[in-house]
Amino acid sequence: MRYHSSATAPVRPVILNQQSSGLGWGLLGVAAFSFTVPFTKIAVAGMSPLFIGSGRAVAAAVLAISALALTRQRLPRGVQWARLAVVAAGVVIGFPLLTSFALTTTPASHSAVVIALLPAATATAAVLRGRERPPVAFWVITGAGALAAVAFASMQSGGFGQLHSADLLLLGAVAAAAIGYAEGGLLARELGPWQTVSWALVLASPLMVFLTMLSLAQQPPSGVPIQWAAFAYLGVVSMFLGFFAWYRGLAIGPMAQVSQIQLIQPVLSICWAALLLGEALTWTTIIGGLAVILCAGAAVRVRGRLRPAAAPKAAPSAVPHATRSLQPAKD
Repeated sequence: MRYHSSATAPVRPVILNQQSSGLGWGLLGVAAFSFTVPFTKIAVAGMSPLFIGSGRAVAAAVLAISALALTRQRLPRGVQWARLAVVAAGVVIGFPLLTSFALTTTPASHSAVVIALLPAATATAAVLRGRERPPVAFWVITGAGALAAVAFASMQSGGFGQLHSADLLLLGAVAAAAIGYAEGGLLARELGPWQTVSWALVLASPLMVFLTMLSLAQQPPSGVPIQWAAFAYLGVVSMFLGFFAWYRGLAIGPMAQVSQIQLIQPVLSICWAALLLGEALTWTTIIGGLAVILCAGAAVRVRGRLRPAAAPKAAPSAVPHATRSLQPAKD
């Protein structure tokens, strides 16, 4: 006798499809972000770092306002505005400005290695924000990754313990982005993935418009077409569309697995720096990058095993919300 019931048969394919979808969106977001460092390096050759860091946010804010208005999104409420301010300070203001200034004096491949600390830094920020109690191994691995990044930066700055000012800017950019990513990941469950970064852009827009106008008064941009094309990519993709894919992938999940895709971002950035900018890949860069990436991967993996009971609660609400958020909100 054949058993024709299909009550449980579709479950496994659906789960696999959801995981593949989350990983696919995450990979698309990381691929988009991987061009940020080399394109910023191209842009700073003909434009001021202040204009690049602020102007790209203004361009993205125009797109964000249009998207929010067309889909009639509800305004955030109460404390959500304060949390959006944290996201804006980290990923809209801090990271773009700090990396733009750093890349005026340091190679893109060097910057990519230091920024490779971001996954471990984001995991640390999420642990502190969620008041988790990770094992000692998490802190040991995270500390090792930080030491590897500092050692790499010191060796290329003239010796151990001698950090260039650009390295300090890059470490500050990593800290800013980590805090913004962690808070944004939590807030995306309430507001929706792309809505979170859009509202953060809107919130930061008055300051960024002022800084853009100030930069234009101080040093009008005189870039060639390739530099303007790089600037356009930073505003449209790095600051806006890339977050659509990245936050959507995190919302679909599993978040622990999707977040680990970010580990390939510095590898891609170093490759783009070699191909687009002609930067030489030294053994120091390769070994330093591998050390930081391995430590970051181990830290993210350890953090991903924390509080396993919390995952089933977040997953059911995250996926439907990510789907519903594409529709116009009803007033």
